[in-house]
Amino acid sequence: MHYDEHKIIISADKRPTGSHARQFNAPTINEVAVVIVGENVESHDIVLKRRDNGQLQRVYETHRSYDALQYPLMFCRGEDGYHFNIKMVNPTTGEETNKKVSCMNFYAYRLMIRLDVDNHLLRYRRLFQQYCVDMYVKVETERLNFIRFNQSKLRSDEYIHLRDAIPTEGHPANIRFLTILPATYVGSPRHMHEYAQDAMTYVRNYGRPDLFITFTCNPKWPEITNLLLPGQTSSDRPDITARVFKQKITVLMDYIVKQKVFGAVRCWMYSVEWQKRGLPHAHILLWMFDKIRLDHIDSIISAEIPDKQTDPELHSIVTTSMIHGPCGVHNPESVCMKNGNCTKRFPRPLTAETISGNDGYPLYRRRSPDDNGKWIELMVKRNETNVTVIVDNRWIVPYCPLLSKTFSTHCNVEYCNSIKSIKYVCKYVNKGSDMAVFGIADPNANDEVTKFQLGISMFFTWPAIRSLFACGKAVIIIYFCTG
Repeated sequence: MHYDEHKIIISADKRPTGSHARQFNAPTINEVAVVIVGENVESHDIVLKRRDNGQLQRVYETHRSYDALQYPLMFCRGEDGYHFNIKMVNPTTGEETNKKVSCMNFYAYRLMIRLDVDNHLLRYRRLFQQYCVDMYVKVETERLNFIRFNQSKLRSDEYIHLRDAIPTEGHPANIRFLTILPATYVGSPRHMHEYAQDAMTYVRNYGRPDLFITFTCNPKWPEITNLLLPGQTSSDRPDITARVFKQKITVLMDYIVKQKVFGAVRCWMYSVEWQKRGLPHAHILLWMFDKIRLDHIDSIISAEIPDKQTDPELHSIVTTSMIHGPCGVHNPESVCMKNGNCTKRFPRPLTAETISGNDGYPLYRRRSPDDNGKWIELMVKRNETNVTVIVDNRWIVPYCPLLSKTFSTHCNVEYCNSIKSIKYVCKYVNKGSDMAVFGIADPNANDEVTKFQLGISMFFTWPAIRSLFACGKAVIIIYFCTG
């Protein structure tokens, strides 16, 4: 621009026509992210002005001095960063090999926690998150550049879906100039399309799933809090959160599949994503050999507040992790409220017995206080003041008592009565990376001549931008397994 007086507005309520509804929405927490404008393969170089002759000098992002120049507080001694000539070392002999260290391996080594070494990079909190995001952009750029410059090795001209590019490219003669992003690149459209097809194969062969589990990371897990440095919170260390959650989800799947807590599992799939509030969670679908009948649901799933005297541990977990809201009249400004109604359909009706519903999910047993149902008092913030609210079983998210006590976290367990749940999971497969819509607001919004000179539409278009968060790449990771 010709001047510096402008504002960049990221609009959370705008999205392009035909796009995924959950792809264009703003985060609900304050976290570090990078906005990538233009192609991902463009370089992010530094331009320096020399003191001796005043000339400008470009320092490429793959130069060994890039990290020290970009982050002088973190590398005050001018330590070398990543460059192309770092050789791998044989751990047995200590000799260099012919293989070179990749960008991902270099920064994974630099960010690793070591018991005998104080890694000072882990103490920079927000600056550390900015560093992680910036270096991941470098990692992704290296991967995409490899794909771009090795199209002949990928045999992209023989892709079976290449004919689909004819309407998008405008003319068949342009096909030979295409750059194909293969399905082996995690997060690419072909990659997500293959996962969606695999998920549909499960439904075609085995019918509807039996259980739908949502497993959420708990930032208060001792495995996370014990690794935090003094003065840090879990939001300062997304690296610890990601590693602990990966271990937890592995233990959970072993608990379900190998220990057979719900019975023999025929096959399963789950997707992992990062929530808008900065914590990872997994959507898990289970197909059982022996189908779960409606009269067996109460032995697996509960939607009631447990008795504090009988099981105080479970009571504490449910009252802290499995209560929705309260929203509605108790908190009209809750994030789940839309047009005066809760999008999660809370509060749920009170029922004395579990019955089948019309939307693919049953109506779980939720006994009223008059029918020996439990209730608690909960403090809710309303209009900057704390108000005491009576919470009964209408606000309880369905859970499995065994899983809740084992993992001490929010773990929603639902019985599936239709194939709608597979659609719910597969829509995340096709969602892609998180995006936002932004526009540049001109202080002199009525000057159409200036807008024309700057190339800004007089009708103020809102292009889409892609964002990468400090917690990791905003794509969905899907896992499949058959018994």
